[in-house]
Amino acid sequence: MARKKKTGLNRREAIKAASAAALGAAAGAGAGSGGALGAEKPLKVRPPSAFSRQAEVPGFGGTRVAVIGGGWSGLETARQLKKNRRDLDVVLIEKRASFFSCPLSNLWLVDRIPLDDLTHSYIDAAHNNDYTWLHAAVVDVDRHKRVIYTDQGWLTYDFLVVAPGIDYDYTRYGVADPGDAARLRATYPAAFMAGSELLTLKRKLEEFDGGVFVLTAPPGNYRCLPAPYERACMIAGYMKDNDIKGRVLLLDSREHPPFHPDGINEAIRDLYRRYVVRIGGVNITGVDIGKRRIETEMGEIVFTDAAIYPPVRGSRVLERFGIADMKDPGRFADIDPISYRVRGDERVFVGGDARPMPFIKAGMAANYEAGHIARVITSQMEGKDLSPLSSPGLMCYVAVNAKPLQSVAFKISFGWVYDRGTGEKRFMQKAQAFPKRSRSLGKANIQWGRGMFQEMFYNSL
Repeated sequence: MARKKKTGLNRREAIKAASAAALGAAAGAGAGSGGALGAEKPLKVRPPSAFSRQAEVPGFGGTRVAVIGGGWSGLETARQLKKNRRDLDVVLIEKRASFFSCPLSNLWLVDRIPLDDLTHSYIDAAHNNDYTWLHAAVVDVDRHKRVIYTDQGWLTYDFLVVAPGIDYDYTRYGVADPGDAARLRATYPAAFMAGSELLTLKRKLEEFDGGVFVLTAPPGNYRCLPAPYERACMIAGYMKDNDIKGRVLLLDSREHPPFHPDGINEAIRDLYRRYVVRIGGVNITGVDIGKRRIETEMGEIVFTDAAIYPPVRGSRVLERFGIADMKDPGRFADIDPISYRVRGDERVFVGGDARPMPFIKAGMAANYEAGHIARVITSQMEGKDLSPLSSPGLMCYVAVNAKPLQSVAFKISFGWVYDRGTGEKRFMQKAQAFPKRSRSLGKANIQWGRGMFQEMFYNSL
């Protein structure tokens, strides 16, 4: 057995070395810092006039299920509801004009797939799956009267599914001021919310001409656990292919990755030894935007550019609707983990990354549990009981090389199982790793995504 070579550096020394390497590239390149935001006095506002009119959605006369949020979870929930019961009046409410996918986006960042793979039309999804898309932003929900208020008017519901996704929590990185958090997000966007953040990150890569590019992997059950590692590989490959004298510095809050990392670590060793440095167990305590400096308990890191991924929390609309678990630091939804039903409200459900259960927050999980939520609702309508969620092995692909496209993979199962010892149900998650990178897994990676998009947007029921 080959002996591991000692690096001679502990984490504190590694941080000092990484910071010193970045100082030369970053000198004199401080970002501007405007005046503080969030200091204005609160203003009295009047209800928008949209509250007084009904939203322009066709009424089918049947039971209406409204779905708030047109991400992976909301789209699949709407589709599965119509698949289960064609007589349902399903309305998907989404404020974006078009869909932009986070899954597969790391491949687009380095031009491995076209933008057309990630962007799709809500009009197509609604038409092909026989539901209604309301292009509107939700302002509030009156759960007592079962009324949703949007900027395009109000509408009633019989059942409601809320799938709003996540928000970032910069306070856990020591950035408590809302204005500073807004500047940090605008200057070094995490790019784990689809749309403008990803477009900005791609521009940053195209303009990057050397130095240290920092990525962070936050604590907690963040969106897509292997994604920061995949992104590190993609950016490192971009630097290598374009002969950019740079390095990706991945600051991981965990000592060890929360998944089987062997295949990813092997790719970094074989392909990006000079381009990727990972430091584990890093606790970020502050970010100085102007000086391009990250503060940690082990020292300061000066960088050239960054995509700073903070800890995640449930979308703030959960608090507005009164369905967040206020005892949970992450403010995720207060739901029954088996039925996804909001506690105390049998007609409201929460799905996708806003749910609190500890299994992976990813497109394949959101897609699968959306089908479970749809079955719970239709079973409840029909007075039937439904078994707890239990997934088959769902494939999670992680690209580690863009040219040629190679991926590793994990088969993940999660759900509730009966514990004979306690006589109660307990949560279970397990993963089987496929650590050998290959072109076949790379091809399967893209085929999986395209197959999901075909289902959600283009196949007719």
